[in-house]
Amino acid sequence: MRRILFVSNGHGESAIADRIACEVQALAQVPVGLDHLALVGEPPPSRALTTVGPRRALPSGGLVAMGNVAAFARDLRAGFTTLLREQTSFLRREGVRYDCVLAVGDAYALGLSLLARRRTLFVGTAKSVYVARYGPFERTLLRRAARSFVRDEATAFDLRVDGVRAEAPGNVIVDLIDGAPPPAGEFAQGTWLGLLPGSREAAYADAVRLARMLSALAFRRGEARGLLSLAPGLAAARFAAALAAEGWTLAGGDGENVAFRATSGGASICGWSGPLGTLLAASSLVAGQAGTANEQAAALGKPVVALDAEGAGLRRVGPGEGWYRMRQRRLLGEALTLVPPSPPEAAERIAALLDDPAALARMRSAGPERMGRPGGARAIAAAALL
Repeated sequence: MRRILFVSNGHGESAIADRIACEVQALAQVPVGLDHLALVGEPPPSRALTTVGPRRALPSGGLVAMGNVAAFARDLRAGFTTLLREQTSFLRREGVRYDCVLAVGDAYALGLSLLARRRTLFVGTAKSVYVARYGPFERTLLRRAARSFVRDEATAFDLRVDGVRAEAPGNVIVDLIDGAPPPAGEFAQGTWLGLLPGSREAAYADAVRLARMLSALAFRRGEARGLLSLAPGLAAARFAAALAAEGWTLAGGDGENVAFRATSGGASICGWSGPLGTLLAASSLVAGQAGTANEQAAALGKPVVALDAEGAGLRRVGPGEGWYRMRQRRLLGEALTLVPPSPPEAAERIAALLDDPAALARMRSAGPERMGRPGGARAIAAAALL
């Protein structure tokens, strides 16, 4: 039996690891054992992976960058040092059991994966020359990987020039959309806004921000309907309670894809627990505070707007949100538009966008161009089985 260990550091990265693992199962000619070490929090349910090793939820959700000392300090108080020691010990001790280690995420995930001292592949999800080049230390780590798979050919070329074995066979984030059933019934009709609050702890607060925006949009247009994505691992009851505290009237869902329904004036929200691909297909426009999910929406040609957190007197809801949204804006180009955090101002901008076919067309074409083609999951799976 061949054994492969996936190491990921984020919710989106866990989903990418699972997608590649499914392709490994489809391609393997011999039995395979597929394990998953999630460096950040509890991973979502997997179709192919068995969760192993120490793990713990941290306040930042793994989003610590650009010198965010406050976020890192919170993680330290929550036990980051102990968790890091336990995870490095696990990799050094258990690495000999695996034929291959596949790091999904950033250089941190790769650096820990190399401790297993096995053939290591790297799937880089965090960086692109559209946003920021891999730095000198990161390139040193990438040279130690047997193969590195990055988001786009421009990034791969930039690394190859510097002696890194980098390739871009396709963007696995695009592959994540495969297989979702199309919207049916009420969700195949009219204008729906996809509401993507994300998958970290800040998602509950971001859902409230998006709901306020939807209410303001309904006030302007007479009606507004939203599909609120409930990421695996988050509690539908907490989302419902947060909306109820804002004055929304709650009703039960259908027990299948809709966990609850909420109304406020002309605005209505369905708490969507079904496939994300179905939600995105039903949406005319996506309002997203998410990471990977925003990118999936853009890959499908959906215009994406995000609430900005910058400005005098405005608190950042999520650690590093201002930096992260800037990064995503550079990555997605015209596919993503930042709107003011004030609900009335955000609603005004979104209403104007919905009434501007030319702007919507530019956003729809920009997303697939920036996100690239599918097929990366199968190519990486084939490399892991060599």
